[in-house]
Amino acid sequence: MTKQSPHKTINWGIIGLGNIANKFAQDLLTIKGAQLYAVASRSQEKADTFASKYSAIKAYNSYEALVNDSNIDAVYIATPHALHKENTLLCLEHNMAVLCEKPFAMNTAEVNVMIDKAKEKKVLLMEALWTYFLPHYQYVLKELNNKTYGDILKIEADFGFYREFDDTSRLFKKSLGGGSLLDIGIYPIFAALSSLGVPQDIKANATFFENGADSSCSMVFNYDNDITAHLKSTLLEDTPIEAIFYCEKGTIKINGGFFMPTTVSLISNNKEKTVDFNYKTIGYNYEILHFNNLLREGKTESDVMNFEFSKQLIKLLDDVRSSIKLKY
Repeated sequence: MTKQSPHKTINWGIIGLGNIANKFAQDLLTIKGAQLYAVASRSQEKADTFASKYSAIKAYNSYEALVNDSNIDAVYIATPHALHKENTLLCLEHNMAVLCEKPFAMNTAEVNVMIDKAKEKKVLLMEALWTYFLPHYQYVLKELNNKTYGDILKIEADFGFYREFDDTSRLFKKSLGGGSLLDIGIYPIFAALSSLGVPQDIKANATFFENGADSSCSMVFNYDNDITAHLKSTLLEDTPIEAIFYCEKGTIKINGGFFMPTTVSLISNNKEKTVDFNYKTIGYNYEILHFNNLLREGKTESDVMNFEFSKQLIKLLDDVRSSIKLKY
């Protein structure tokens, strides 16, 4: 990709106009030097409503129409998991930079195809795992990397909420990658991977809905020196949604809603200090700003959410699925 003016306004397109796309669009409005240029849905009415709500210039009733609009610089893909590969390849074939919502795709094979295509076309592609770019999470990683409280001994991370089973909902549709693991289990797994790296061994067990989608998943990642990560995802109950890093000389706890803007508690010598990051947005603006900068600099890969990390993340999801015998 060619380097662009640092003052160029980035014209964004959005494919898939569900709940997460609304949050993304809301935060995009807060960013200087970027605008929502076009949106696409299979329904013209839905596209028009979304475009009106977030002041998009164009509203298309097909993804193909959007990718043929040469005014668009970057596309955010917020469709169901099972469509990520197809939608990403469509954009890349039209030389459009892609920020694709997590999980990147359904499995390692699909992710490899997407990355290979991006490299072939020399076009920017990044997995949209927004947590990585949130200031509180970057702060925690820095504290852990600096060994402020010594080495990590154990991690506990969970993500759970109760939803009544509904086979018509995307969240529960196995064919779309529904269930707890891909949708929310990715966050505890991300917490372990970003802080401890790839584990030596994984143990996992799960419960399932009547349609075969996983309703809960409990995982233990084992590392050298008896370091462990205890991870959980569930759609059967509300859980604290915390990430706790137990270290030699203290504990770092990312408080409730660890994957989104929140506070961090530092516990050492029987004293607890809470760090507040004074968030003013939903939190999607941080990954958007990062992506915009990559685009302006002519980069084709993120130095934070790089291809190797995305490959490691999807491989861990594949390994957990293999362990619990979950097939889509």
